[in-house]
Amino acid sequence: MHDDQLDVTTDIVATLIRDQFPQWSGKAIHPVSSTGTVNAIFRIGNDLSARLPLRPPDAAEASAVLEREARASAELAQVSRFPAPEPVALGKPGAGYPMPWSIQTWIPGTVAFDADPSGSEAFADDLGAFIAALRKAETRGRRFCGEGRGGVLTDHDDWMAKCFVESEALLDVAPLRRAWNHFRELPRTGADVMSHGDLIPGNVLVAGDRLAGVLDTGGFGPADPALDLVSAWHLLRRGPRDVLRRTLGCDDLEWERGKAWAFQQAMGLVWYYVDSNPAMSGLGRRTLDRVVESLE
Repeated sequence: MHDDQLDVTTDIVATLIRDQFPQWSGKAIHPVSSTGTVNAIFRIGNDLSARLPLRPPDAAEASAVLEREARASAELAQVSRFPAPEPVALGKPGAGYPMPWSIQTWIPGTVAFDADPSGSEAFADDLGAFIAALRKAETRGRRFCGEGRGGVLTDHDDWMAKCFVESEALLDVAPLRRAWNHFRELPRTGADVMSHGDLIPGNVLVAGDRLAGVLDTGGFGPADPALDLVSAWHLLRRGPRDVLRRTLGCDDLEWERGKAWAFQQAMGLVWYYVDSNPAMSGLGRRTLDRVVESLE
């Protein structure tokens, strides 16, 4: 998916575990098929998973990121009634793999890419309850860190300009440019709240038509209250989307800003992953279709 992506194999993971965590060396190790773009995931036995970064930033920086993500994941698990992975251990480079890596608890369920919950009002209500619980968590004086989505919409103007250029052969870009011109002007009114930060189908687990758990919780932190509303557009059709809005009591401005963050994310997914991760590119197209339809 990335030009600088690391090759991570089952043999490498088995050697890392044998050398660093021999207490788990007898457990079966299986790669997990995933649409994820940041980590390679391997299941360790029935109750653990290993997450190995796919791209090679500075090792010290990566270690700090993993430690921060572990703290965030542990914090989210304490405030959510829905299961979420909890940190177990942090590994070191070895076996030809140059980066630190992590082990978490394994959460059962089917990712929403494979068990589409978009038509379930019960799922939408669960999702609203999850987001509401995060919003109630204490920020402890923390504010948005200034990286990625969740702060100021206009900070993403340069990225969006690149997305529009890269998408010329893939999408009808003119109305999308007009949509961004509308979204980027939406004012921010609410103070930061605690947010998951990336509620896309690959990070949400489903059982039946209900929310079974939430993955990739290392980004839990303060952000625009509208950020987790990306889930309304990535995960839900119109009827259940309305249920989510009512559950959270969103006013018009907050709802539009949530739509803006979903639009910003989707524009990048379509072109960046068009060849390397078709499922993610397709998610971007579907989300854009839902957003544009809502503007008509």
